[in-house]
Amino acid sequence: MSANRRFLLARRPHGEPVPEDFSLVTEPVPQAPEGGFVVRNCYASLDPAQRGWMDDAPSYMPPIPLGDPVRATTVGIVSSSNTDEFQVGDWVMGLNGLEDYSVNQAGGFTMKVDPSLVDSPSKFLSAMGAVGLTAYFGLIDVAKPQPGETLLVSGAAGAVGSAVGQIGKILGARVIGIAGGAAKCRRLIDDYGFDVAIDYKGKSVDALAAEIRAAAPEGANVVFENVGGDVMDAELMNLAKHARIVLCGLISEYNSPEKVGVRNLWQVLAQQATLYGYLIMDYAPRFAEGGAAMAEWMAQGRLRIDEDVQEGLENAHAAFMRLFTGANTGKLVLKIADGL
Repeated sequence: MSANRRFLLARRPHGEPVPEDFSLVTEPVPQAPEGGFVVRNCYASLDPAQRGWMDDAPSYMPPIPLGDPVRATTVGIVSSSNTDEFQVGDWVMGLNGLEDYSVNQAGGFTMKVDPSLVDSPSKFLSAMGAVGLTAYFGLIDVAKPQPGETLLVSGAAGAVGSAVGQIGKILGARVIGIAGGAAKCRRLIDDYGFDVAIDYKGKSVDALAAEIRAAAPEGANVVFENVGGDVMDAELMNLAKHARIVLCGLISEYNSPEKVGVRNLWQVLAQQATLYGYLIMDYAPRFAEGGAAMAEWMAQGRLRIDEDVQEGLENAHAAFMRLFTGANTGKLVLKIADGL
């Protein structure tokens, strides 16, 4: 391409992001700086965390500056280079932006990947990327479910949740998933092998808590939390003694101008539970270990990772909003270009 399209953050969203919060501009293709290289982005990950990065609020990463491209993990090909560390034609994965071309410096977050290991480079954004590895390390290292224990997963039909449930089954846990709608609940059982699927839609906190209790009368030993709000309140009323809660996401809160929070946090005290704030970035040095395990389980047919691939930077806003309407049917990926 002779131009670089860039999907920029034009203003801070208030509540749900709208198209006017962004702008799609065209600029010249950047040149590799001294000691750096340029990546032609082919696929970009669309994740709930990006909504938080759009706000000017304290977080584990700085806010996206206004006028910059929306930050995203991408996989692509080095198109020009001024460093021996990366050669033209190398496939790489790194934290870049929703744009055709991204400038990188050697020594940053970008790492080489081998496309021969996967059926599509997009897998480095799902099974072999942050999504799959979030599930892997969140269970293997943080929650440590034991055979026979009960694992309760919210957002269970989402990219992370569906992987969490399947890994939980591999580890010998009994797995209960909470998802929105009958179709997603069927997928939990038929496609991902969950033991129980619970539909949260249209239910009060008390009604949802009662349904969880019926499925797990002795309480959940592990809760993998992706949703927050009313769903988490219902879960908190069903903790086993010394339960471990992995707080991975709070998607119900991300578009809410006034944060609701949870009201039943006292159950953490009552059940002597552990609440662990979990970020995958801490495990970057061990990504190869996790990726190898995920690849082996997929090769054995024990792990299924679905992708929802949307196409075109011009469709970035519509694609991103699929996360919040529940329209996505797997890990949400934006295809920007074909591999060269």
